[in-house]
Amino acid sequence: MVRVTPLLAWSVPVGILLGLGLWTLLGLVPRVGAARLASRVAPYVADVSPGAREFLDRRPAEPLPFVGGLLAPLVRQVRLGIAALLGGDDSVERRLRQAGWTLTVEALRGRQLLAGAAGAGVGILAAVGISRSAAVSPVLVVVIVGVGAVIGVLLPDQLLGAAARSRRDRIAAELPTVLEFLTLSLSAGEAVLDALRRVARSGNGDLARELGTVVAQVNAGVPLSAALDRCADEIQLPALTRTVDQLLGALERGTPLVDVLRAQAQDSRDDAKRVLLEAAGRKEIAMMIPLVFLILPVTVAFAIFPGILVLRLGF
Repeated sequence: MVRVTPLLAWSVPVGILLGLGLWTLLGLVPRVGAARLASRVAPYVADVSPGAREFLDRRPAEPLPFVGGLLAPLVRQVRLGIAALLGGDDSVERRLRQAGWTLTVEALRGRQLLAGAAGAGVGILAAVGISRSAAVSPVLVVVIVGVGAVIGVLLPDQLLGAAARSRRDRIAAELPTVLEFLTLSLSAGEAVLDALRRVARSGNGDLARELGTVVAQVNAGVPLSAALDRCADEIQLPALTRTVDQLLGALERGTPLVDVLRAQAQDSRDDAKRVLLEAAGRKEIAMMIPLVFLILPVTVAFAIFPGILVLRLGF
C-alpha cells in the first residue's frame, strides 16, 4: 500500500502549474515565439486571400490563448467580483490617471488575478512546508491559501493607491513654482496658451507633463477651459482645482491673470507650509513611541536592576 504524503499530494497540481508556466515562457522566447512573415502579412490580405484567412483561423500552439478561452467566463465573473469589492472601475480608472500609469482597468484586473493566483500558490507552498513538520487540518490549509490569495489581489490595488498619492503630493509640491513661472511668462506679455506651452517644454515634473497634455489637447481642437477643467477633475487636487477655477473665472471676466496667479502661488505655498507643520507634528508624536515604550523602560530597568540584585544577595 502506497502511503500518500502531503508533499506527494501537492506534487501533481504544482507540476501541472509548473508545466504550463514553462510552456508559456517557451512561447515567449523570441527565437521560438517570433512572428513569421506569413503571420505578419496575413491580417492585411485576409479580405482577398482565402489562404490568409485559413492561416489566421489556425489554433495557436501557446497554452495561454487556449486556457484563456476556456476560463474566460470564469475570469470575467471573478473580475466583476473584484470590481464590486474594491469600489468599481471608475475609482480604479481615476487612480490610474492620478498615478500617471498607462495601464487600463482590464489590465490592472488581470494583474490582480495573477497576483491572487501567485498568492494562493505561495499559500499552498507554505501549507506544504508546515505539513511536513506538523499535522495541519484542512481548514487551516484553506485559510492559509485564502489569505495568500486575498493579499495577492489587494497588493496591486494598494500599490496603485500609493502611487496615486505620491504623484499628487509631487504635483502639489510643484504647483507654486509652476504658478510663479506662469506669472513671469504672462508678465512678459505672453498669452495663456503660450505660457502653458513654455512651462510644459521647460519643466520636467509631473505637473509640467500634465500641462503638456493640456497643450496637446488644445492643439487637437479642445477648448482651453475644457482641457484645464478635465485635468483638474482627473487629478482631484484641491489646490490645483482651486487654481484652475480662479484661472477660468479670470479668463471669462477679463480680470488680470498675473495678480490671480500670484495670489494662488502664495496660497499654495501657505498650504505647503501648513501640511509640513502637520506632518512634523505627526512625526514628533511618532518619535515619542520608541522613547516611551523602548528607551525609557530599558533605562529604568538598568537603573533598578542593580539595587534589586543587591537586595536579593543580602548586601
